[in-house]
Amino acid sequence: MKTIVVSGGTDGIGKAVALTYLERGDEVVVLGRNTEKGDALLVEAARRGAADRAHFITADLSLVGETRKAADEIRARFAKIDGLVLCAQHFRSTRLVTAEGFENTFALYYLSRFVLSHELEGLLSAASAPVVVNVCGPGIDFGEIRWNDLGRERDYTGIDALMQGSRLNDLLGVGFAQQHPESPVRYVLLNPGSVRTSFSGEYDPVMAEQIEAARENAKPVEEGIQPVLAALDAPPSTPLSASTMGEPLELAGSAFDPDAARRLYGLTAVLLADTAS
Repeated sequence: MKTIVVSGGTDGIGKAVALTYLERGDEVVVLGRNTEKGDALLVEAARRGAADRAHFITADLSLVGETRKAADEIRARFAKIDGLVLCAQHFRSTRLVTAEGFENTFALYYLSRFVLSHELEGLLSAASAPVVVNVCGPGIDFGEIRWNDLGRERDYTGIDALMQGSRLNDLLGVGFAQQHPESPVRYVLLNPGSVRTSFSGEYDPVMAEQIEAARENAKPVEEGIQPVLAALDAPPSTPLSASTMGEPLELAGSAFDPDAARRLYGLTAVLLADTAS
């Protein structure tokens, strides 16, 4: 029996992945901030005969402290993790700063994934074929990493913050492989394409109209999760891989620059150290 951890697992891709593995007889841990949705997921799991294998941990993953507590709880309750699926994301047309002082998209889309990836590496390494599937937007060649303004205090737009988050996640994957060179964990950066999910976010009118159009043309969730399931079921042989809609990406260019990954890891370590103090 596998143990799968899913962040952002109460909606969309994350929820569909969680229910799929529960139906297969595996154990699933879902992380999310909405207790009502978490309870609904547990009810659904019970209806499918998986009450004893479904777990929900309440955590606002935009807060580093709560993400760390969730990781601590997982370490206290489980001896190994076979798969970690990172899905938590929430779009904001207007800039929001968390109680810890981080811009929300940066905190939720990047920092939570950094913390969960690195802090759960030990439990992942205890599994026979461990894998992290980071559902993001690998390989994009547009968008800007503002190295001196990661919180995007200047001229914020939701799209710019999201695109920066995608590029940071590419470097997170590269940095994970750098920091854990002997680890058996396979790190997968995966873009499933446009999938008909809840498109969690707070949109201005123009963006809301665009999101509705995107939802109409998006593929069903059942189809969208197939690359995620494939990576979990048969992890790649290489420490790091990336794909878009099932097509492998070459790990080259600025998106996967090793020096930039080292720089980002160092900056992130400092930010997280300040949060812990």
